[in-house]
Amino acid sequence: MSEPLRVGVLGAANIARQFISGVKPSTVVSVAAVASRSTEKAEKFARENGVPRFHGSYEALLADPEIDAIYNPLPNSLHAEWSIRACEAGKHVLCEKPLCTSGDEARAMFAAARKNRVHLVEGYPYRAQPQTISALEMIHAGAIGSLQLIQSSFGFTLSPGPNIRGSSDLAGGSLMDAGTYPVSLIIMAARERPARVSAVAHWKDGVDHALAATLEFKSGLLAQVTSSFSTSVHRFALIAGTQGVIETPFPNHLPAGRPAEFLVKRGVAADKEFEKVETAGLNGFRAEAESFAGLVRGQGRWEGASPEQSIDIAMTLEAILQSARANRPVDL
Repeated sequence: MSEPLRVGVLGAANIARQFISGVKPSTVVSVAAVASRSTEKAEKFARENGVPRFHGSYEALLADPEIDAIYNPLPNSLHAEWSIRACEAGKHVLCEKPLCTSGDEARAMFAAARKNRVHLVEGYPYRAQPQTISALEMIHAGAIGSLQLIQSSFGFTLSPGPNIRGSSDLAGGSLMDAGTYPVSLIIMAARERPARVSAVAHWKDGVDHALAATLEFKSGLLAQVTSSFSTSVHRFALIAGTQGVIETPFPNHLPAGRPAEFLVKRGVAADKEFEKVETAGLNGFRAEAESFAGLVRGQGRWEGASPEQSIDIAMTLEAILQSARANRPVDL
């Protein structure tokens, strides 16, 4: 690529700061502008994060002819609207997870991308990590046999005070924040949508602060997901097949000094030892942004969810919340 992909960032949230910081060393992607709902806030945010230009409205960023693509880290409830508007403005879109709040929204978003001949992808930094790429390649190559059971969990303690994660109006909740990671990993490992889900949750101010769900697949695979806003930080997945097991923390980013590795047991006997599989460790934001740039420029493979998988993820998240609210199983 002779010139970096010029990305504009919608909003001035903390995750936007993290994305800009992660992408900054790249020669493939450049954050060229940011937008906020006021010129003053946009200018301050741009100055603090070393971004050369700013806009005092989202509309102005979408109209900027010097922007190739949009990174959309707005609150969950705004992902569909502003991603569709970006597509209609002729911009490619890297939308922060979760893509949206329903299967209908997901289908409308991809329809807008197709109509305007742009690319739309859902950002999961862990998916662009060599660790995750290697683990999924093993699974899909049959290294652990036919998938039978997956257990995956992500939780942490939500800081006190106002937080969009706790807002029902903004589609918050532990599932739509932490839980999107294990749900997406399960669907990308299984390469199918669950046929039925059952969930329970603890609720606070209209959103789930802890949730557990069981996913049933037509293939016979059973998967369990848990998410929480009130636990010590933890993140892991156990993926068990007929011929082996994979255990992985599937991280977004590798902490300094921490090796990038996951565990694999090949075989069914109790005396089979787990082996460590070591990979490179990257900043997940940079890895996904560079993969996105390769997709846009036709010079690489997108290491992330396909449009079909993102629709399946959206449908699954929607069904899990329906089940938890109604206290009954939901068929997809």
